[in-house]
Amino acid sequence: MLIVSYDISDNKLRTKFAKTLVKQGGIRLQYSVFEFNNSKRVLDNLKIRIENYYSKKFDGGDSVFIFETDEDKAIKYGNAIHRDQELLFFT
Repeated sequence: MLIVSYDISDNKLRTKFAKTLVKQGGIRLQYSVFEFNNSKRVLDNLKIRIENYYSKKFDGGDSVFIFETDEDKAIKYGNAIHRDQELLFFT
């Protein structure tokens, strides 16, 4: 599993970054924290987008952290625990 956390001060850039994470398959856990199924392709795509586009537009205090973690070792509480369960929809 990949966890991406960010702090971007510019509203437009922050919104665009969040949309990029969603398009890459990210699931929002908190306002600026996303979870991804870990794969080399996803990680490589994220790194390329950040390095080639976003990092050039960052202010001095902006940051992005990407954490790789073993899903079996992740401990989740609250709403985060429901992300791993299949949802049933009734119509």
